[in-house]
Amino acid sequence: MTGDKTAGDPVVTPPLEPESRPDPGSVSRHARPGLSGLADGALEEWLASEGQPAYRARQIRDAIWRQNAQTAEEMLTLPAAFRSRLAHAFRIDTIVEDEIRLADAGLTEKTLHLLSDGALIESVLMHYPARGFAGSSRPLHRERHTLCISSQAGCAVGCPFCATGELGLGRDLETAEIVDQVRHAASRLAATGRNLTNVVFMGMGEPLLNLDRVLEAVAILSDPRQFGLGARHVVVSTSGVVPGIRRLTALGPQFTLAVSLHAARDPLRDVLVPLNRRWPVAEVVAASRDHALATGRRVSYEYVMISGVNDTDVDADALATLLRGDLAHVNLIPMNPVAHTPWTASPPERVAQFAARIRRSGVGVTVRANRGQDAGAACGQLAADRAGELPAAAVARRRDAIVRQSEAALRGGRSSEGLSADLAAAIRSGAAR
Repeated sequence: MTGDKTAGDPVVTPPLEPESRPDPGSVSRHARPGLSGLADGALEEWLASEGQPAYRARQIRDAIWRQNAQTAEEMLTLPAAFRSRLAHAFRIDTIVEDEIRLADAGLTEKTLHLLSDGALIESVLMHYPARGFAGSSRPLHRERHTLCISSQAGCAVGCPFCATGELGLGRDLETAEIVDQVRHAASRLAATGRNLTNVVFMGMGEPLLNLDRVLEAVAILSDPRQFGLGARHVVVSTSGVVPGIRRLTALGPQFTLAVSLHAARDPLRDVLVPLNRRWPVAEVVAASRDHALATGRRVSYEYVMISGVNDTDVDADALATLLRGDLAHVNLIPMNPVAHTPWTASPPERVAQFAARIRRSGVGVTVRANRGQDAGAACGQLAADRAGELPAAAVARRRDAIVRQSEAALRGGRSSEGLSADLAAAIRSGAAR
């Protein structure tokens, strides 16, 4: 795990050297499981097979989650010979190396994680200081430290305003690879006397297409014997995998469901969120509405504001009509700059007008500030940058296709194009089917 440096440093740790990384290729699983991602009871079973006392499980979990151990040698409560055996059987840490970039005067930390097979994933740690005392000694808003984590290496959904979409899907993350992102951030915070308060699955990948591993990660993060973060401090996002939403509803989780909506009209959402061709927007919202009614938990709808594309009065009215009367809240997010995309963020005055129009319908709205633009804030931006510049001809074709499809959508026409092969394959193999 990587320690903090001064907030003024644009790069806290040295960049990962491409030539030193193994080629991910088709590798998707390591021979040794990650220790932090073991299913409940699996550690105890292994200890019993090794002839070790049951209390070793508590010692190991304390070393991982309380002492932030990176290696078996740091687990000093264990006998030396047993530490060697533990390291032989498990990976104590599934993340090989971190590259950290700071932004917003140190309030945003974007981390590029190198995994053991050479895959690259990202997480973003955002700090929110306490504010608003209103004449009393108690703040209206407590200090928060929120971590946005990845569930896949790359993504098959291919949203054109998302840098991860340029990478395509590499593979699903293992449970340990998900929770080790949290361990790394928690370790950095602990070094400064702070604690992680919130975790959101809004990084690289579509969480509900790796749903089994995501649910295992949430269980570990919520387990008081392990990370101990309350489920109500966890947000799981989806771009609209309806079977996954239905499955979550049946399980009745207490974490918050967030839906990356970005458009309320099918022709436009087909372009912005290609998954809409499989599960149209009304079907996504219907499943989300049922989820809210079953769990009593408000659904958050994320809406990236793109100038001249999805920020018109027509779009605001369509969104208000779609969500009116639901247990729902809309988060408006000005688009972060993404390479190879012809769009720009909606100007602040347009965002404010859009928000006001929705509020008049009785739907709650929050306008989110952009964070970390000087650190490659867009999801997947660091990994996309590391992958190298695309050929100019490919960039031109991509931009032309985006412009052509979005212009047709603004006229109300739906494209006859189907799902990409990658996305169709991801849906077929996803844990949410």
